[in-house]
Amino acid sequence: MEPVRIGVIGLGNMGLGHAKYLSKGEVEGAVLTAVCDGVPERLSRVAGECGPGVAAYESASDLLSSGKVDGVLICTPHYSHPALAIEAFRHGLHVLVEKPAGVYTRQVREMNEAAAASGRVYGIMYNQRTNPMYCKLRDLIQSGELGEIRRLNWIITDWYRPQFYYNSGGWRATWAGEGGGVLLNQAPHQLDLWQWTTGMMPTRIRAFCAFGKHRDIEVENEVTAFAEYANGATAVFITSTCETPGTNRFEVTGDRGKIVIEGGRMSFWQLDVPESEFNRTTREGFAHPGKRLVEIELEPGEGEQHAGITRDWVRAIREGTPLLAPGEEGIHGLTLSNAMLLSTWTDDWVELPLDEERFHRMLEHRIRNSRAAKA
Repeated sequence: MEPVRIGVIGLGNMGLGHAKYLSKGEVEGAVLTAVCDGVPERLSRVAGECGPGVAAYESASDLLSSGKVDGVLICTPHYSHPALAIEAFRHGLHVLVEKPAGVYTRQVREMNEAAAASGRVYGIMYNQRTNPMYCKLRDLIQSGELGEIRRLNWIITDWYRPQFYYNSGGWRATWAGEGGGVLLNQAPHQLDLWQWTTGMMPTRIRAFCAFGKHRDIEVENEVTAFAEYANGATAVFITSTCETPGTNRFEVTGDRGKIVIEGGRMSFWQLDVPESEFNRTTREGFAHPGKRLVEIELEPGEGEQHAGITRDWVRAIREGTPLLAPGEEGIHGLTLSNAMLLSTWTDDWVELPLDEERFHRMLEHRIRNSRAAKA
């Protein structure tokens, strides 16, 4: 079977990393045949590093129509992901898109529809889905070991960014340049894992986003959100880029116990009997169900990460295997992000499914008034 010929579009930090492991042959069944970037100096340098057989294009359209690739890895700024993916599908190409899938769900829905119509293999770079800890959490929840989910708490505030980071590009942390802040740039993996591990999306969200807190930026850099679920479960999600030292702690409480992920470790306290059963049968006013700390065996390390998602995508192209991170699922985490912003802008609860048109109108207003748009 011939190897899958891959082109990388966008050679910033992420695109460069993908191009490097592909050019080194670290993905079986794949070969890097083309790269693309609008900055000629960067394009020439990266193409040279990747080897003489790699074609270089300043125009994404030229790469997509070149006939030199079977699939593309899209690593450009967020806004351009859907448009480039749709163009790639029109050329009959497979697509792997960097996170986030886009800036607003309406454009991502259009990308998903184009993918479905194309019949091509469409993935998203949710590399944290390769992390053994989150895979195990998903398995424990989906198998019923934790019982019905009752509460989720995730506080992830270890994204600290000083003003110098934001000053490094005029497009950074602006509505016109990036379309969002911590929810779109730093926390997309957590927003994905939040719903992927549990298999649940909220029914409504109330959020409080701070825009430019302690920083001279336009977008959100601190968020506290509360979510409710159809089964009565609740969730709190807290994230920030202006707090240090930060925390990364994910708690999932169910009818049969609690799992905590923090500091690279997973702890599972399992109840001797489900809480609902204990509540129904106990005859003591201050009693608690018994519990035990269950040893969880995990594979060492954090998984195959970015190269692993690319390997999985290549296998799906060549062998028809199911994807670990289907591109269509990128809309879920983005829905949570959009809902949190919309809740803050309207100072109200946001019901899901999301009012996509309303969100887009309010985002467009901020884009028009963005300092990046006026520059």
